[in-house]
Amino acid sequence: METFFPKFSKKREGVNVIMEQKLLKNVNNLILNAQTCTGCGICSEACPEEAISLGLVGAVIRGAVDYAEPVYIDEKKCSYCGVCVVMCPFNALTLKIDGEEALPIIEREGFPEYDMVTAIDQEKCVCCTICEDVCPRDAIDRQVTVYEGSEEGGKGRQTALEATTKFTVDDEKCTMCGICGDLCPAIDVKRKPFSAESGKVEGEVVWNEELCDGCTVCVEACPEEAITLERIVASGKLDGTVSIMDDNCCTCRWCAINCPTEAITVEKIFEGDIEFNADKCPAGCSTCVEVCPANAIYLPSAKPARELKGEVEPVIAVNKDFCILCGACVNACPGEDIITLKRTGIRIKGKETDLFLKIKDKLCTQRTSMVKEGKVDSVELKMVKTA
Repeated sequence: METFFPKFSKKREGVNVIMEQKLLKNVNNLILNAQTCTGCGICSEACPEEAISLGLVGAVIRGAVDYAEPVYIDEKKCSYCGVCVVMCPFNALTLKIDGEEALPIIEREGFPEYDMVTAIDQEKCVCCTICEDVCPRDAIDRQVTVYEGSEEGGKGRQTALEATTKFTVDDEKCTMCGICGDLCPAIDVKRKPFSAESGKVEGEVVWNEELCDGCTVCVEACPEEAITLERIVASGKLDGTVSIMDDNCCTCRWCAINCPTEAITVEKIFEGDIEFNADKCPAGCSTCVEVCPANAIYLPSAKPARELKGEVEPVIAVNKDFCILCGACVNACPGEDIITLKRTGIRIKGKETDLFLKIKDKLCTQRTSMVKEGKVDSVELKMVKTA
């Protein structure tokens, strides 16, 4: 006798891979954004049904193959519980029940969540562009007026700061020469009609405060030193706000470390350590550099031979300040024992349930770089259980 329910299917729509479980009364969909997915593999370690496995991480992220995703999800094994959605640090997974986003496992308080510590002190923030520029995940929301210096057609720079300007002309000194008016659009030298009766050049200097940016060129160019300009800045801070979008933030701390006013606070969601055994790296592939979602891995700059002093120059390195211990590099590295990752803690909020503790134990198991890429849904890692 044919079984009608549950029914399973999988399809690709743009960057999304949609797994579907159709039950008698409702439809569950697990959606993987293959573009956002970094291949960190945390979802595969967290899945209680072992329905998720690593794909060809390095090849997919580098664009060497276009027929697979960084992770493979078995739509028939999946219980559509949402654990992978909660544990994905990059928000690459979404669970929908009857077309609506839902996480019943959270709503029933059956599972904790990452404790995202991300904040920008608006009093300290000067609305510069550094955090936005250095962020590798487009997690900075900079709501600041666009000015003419960064974009053609932007607002005039003189409108950026809250200031008052006082412009005065000494009529005794001014000869109505017109130089200031020729130089500046904020000044108009209006001469009276010339008359032989007076035989003099007369008129007035009209100043438009809205057009004045306080540059003082008029003061410096006046041959009679007849102009004075005082500009009092009430607020030297740009108008606007800068915030962190938690859904995009991977807690790499690029923004916090580089903020010139120390206005940003970000705490990493994973604790632990990572080591690169550069002497085992064959060099040349740079796969780990390309897959790192936090831009924490780099190829060291070459040193002059006289500075090496007999030491072997490293071919690969990681800046631990920015590493988020996600494991994408470990999964993508084609060499053996080149990268070693050990997580020791996870920042969460909520009750540590039995299920979470099992997942935490797996996530905190030391592992080293990949030794074999098999088929699309089968990738082997070295797991090293330590006491």
